[in-house]
Amino acid sequence: MKINFNKFIQIAGVIDKEEAELLINCGAEYLGFPLRLPVNKEDHTEEEAAEIIAGIGQRAVPILITYLNEHKKIIEFAAKLNVKCVQLHGTVSPVEVEHLKKEAPEISVIKSLIVRKDNLEELKEETILLEPFADAFITDTFDPQTGAEGATGKTHNWEISREIVNTAKRPVILAGGLNPSNVKDAILKVKPAGVDVHTGVENSDGRKNKILVDEFIRNADEAFAMIENEN
Repeated sequence: MKINFNKFIQIAGVIDKEEAELLINCGAEYLGFPLRLPVNKEDHTEEEAAEIIAGIGQRAVPILITYLNEHKKIIEFAAKLNVKCVQLHGTVSPVEVEHLKKEAPEISVIKSLIVRKDNLEELKEETILLEPFADAFITDTFDPQTGAEGATGKTHNWEISREIVNTAKRPVILAGGLNPSNVKDAILKVKPAGVDVHTGVENSDGRKNKILVDEFIRNADEAFAMIENEN
């Protein structure tokens, strides 16, 4: 499958083969694999992730979510997992992203924009520096209690994300505390190119809940259709 950042819906945090199959059967087209993380616990080993990704085939797009910030290591890791899309969190210099795109143009790059309380101008400057090299951006939430940048289960000020959507020259994906109950409202307010969910469709044991996944995708699709009909 090729990546289409229009009406993009990603389900992140795939635990095992069974969960990957559940998500694909629910209609999920983009599956996120968080690995080499500084804060949150990883769901599996890198070898297990590669095995899950191999089983996905062409039925969905696997996306490596990582905090690596050196282009050679990112390219090597993507090759190890056999993925063609990476979502870069943490601090990555525009030079490293530029080298990544020059040396591996086949890899799509989603760069995170971590929303704190009052950092809109900082994020705008970051998008300007990275737009020549990033294929898309994803706005996510910073948790000051844990230091986590994403997978926090917490929302942020959607007005900041809306402003990024309005000014960025690349597609913007909205993440951070989304769930089946708020995703439609979030899409209608922010008007992002896509959405990402992780903990918002999980049971208390950390496994994805089919009912919640189905509802999330359905509500997101409805919101995207409403926006499309407005235009």
